[in-house]
Formats: sequence, structure tokens, C-alpha cells
Amino acid sequence: MSARLKVLVVDDERPALDELAYLLQQDHRVGEVLTCDTATASLRVLQELAVDALFLDIQMPGLTGLELAQVLARFKEPPPIVFVTAHESHAVEAFELQAVDYVLKPVRADRLAEAVRRVVGVVGLVDGVTDRGPAGDLQVPVELGGVTRFVARSAITHVEAQGDYARLHTPGGSHLVRTPLSQLEDDWGPAGFVRIHRSLLVSLAHVAEVRMDAGRCTVVVAGAELVVSRRHTRELRDLLLKRAQA
Repeated sequence: MSARLKVLVVDDERPALDELAYLLQQDHRVGEVLTCDTATASLRVLQELAVDALFLDIQMPGLTGLELAQVLARFKEPPPIVFVTAHESHAVEAFELQAVDYVLKPVRADRLAEAVRRVVGVVGLVDGVTDRGPAGDLQVPVELGGVTRFVARSAITHVEAQGDYARLHTPGGSHLVRTPLSQLEDDWGPAGFVRIHRSLLVSLAHVAEVRMDAGRCTVVVAGAELVVSRRHTRELRDLLLKRAQA
């Protein structure tokens, strides 16, 4: 198994496309770089091939980069997206679409390297080896297109029960694993994963907001608002308070 990234670059301007592809090929974490000059052509590629990340221009004729991202959000396993654009004005829209990064043109090599680092953090590939990552971060094996990949547990925002399986949610997509939610609750509790509902675990590190409305509690995790059952509300609030005071 190769643990280097396979990426797709999409830009309608050939010089920009070639330059970005060249810079990515110089990064030791990137193994294969595919290119397309339209969003429509990239959709055809993505229907045939699995890629680890998409480096995507925004302003393109026909289907724009933002529109392509909206289409990809409906994929079962959407690839992480890095927007690469000359326009600052679309940043809010980009991050609402769960973009991993937003890089401005002209692209600097060091800034692109940071974007690749963020992609690596989402998909959990580390220089050709499986690694426990910073501070003993666990790498979780997942199946994607018949290939085993590794997702850093620290990138997982919440976990959803699906029968005897569990769906791991990250900012870049979701992955189904053959492990019951109850087992993950036991195994990952010390790492800050807590149950908020009979079918949901959340990572306390990714909880951005706690909302109370007429006695109903929800949490915001990676832009998603998740319902907290009444029986778990007090425990969750106590844990978050202790975490804030630590």
C-alpha cells in the first residue's frame, strides 16, 4: 500500500494548472497528480477514480469550483477540497463547504506545503508508514475504493451508529468501519469521545458551540448541529466545563 497522496488539480488556465501540478509533484507526500481543465471533466474522472484530495480553482467557465464542491458533497465519500484561487471574496463560502484550505494565487511553495499538510491530517497518510502521530494520535484503518487508508483519530469530529457498524465523520468526508459504537465509546473515551445520544459520539475537541433552546440541547461540530439527548445533556456540559478549566 502506498501512503502518498493521489490528487486531482482542476483549473481552466493552463499555465496555472501546470504550475500547481509541478509544485505538488515536488512534495514528497504527493505520489500522483492528475489534472483537468474543467470542473465537468473532473467529475468524469472522479466517477472512475478515487483520489485523496482535490485542488480546485473557483472561477471557471461553466461549472464553477464552488458548484463542483456542492456536487461532490453529495458523494458517499467526497474527497477533501483545497480551493486555489486569485479571489479572496469566496473564502466564507468555501469553508461553509468544509474546505480543508483556501490558498490564494500566486501560489507560494511554502503555502501549498501547508495545504498538503492539512490534507494529510484529514486523510491520515504519513510518509509511507502508519504512525500514531503527534501525542500518540491513533491512526484508524478505513477502506476506500478497495484500498486501506489511515485516518487520524484527532481528525474525527463525531461517530454515528449504523447497526453493527459506525460511520466516522471528518471535515473531509466520512468512513464506515466494522466496529459497534459501544466499543468505540469504551476504547476512545479516554481520548475525549463522549456519547451524546444513543447513536452518536462526539469528540470534545471539535465541539464549537453548545446551544440550549426551550430545554433542548444541541452541539455544533464541524458545522453540523447535533442533538444531545436529555439523559446526556448534564454530563456533556460538565465535561466541557472541566475541559475549559483544565
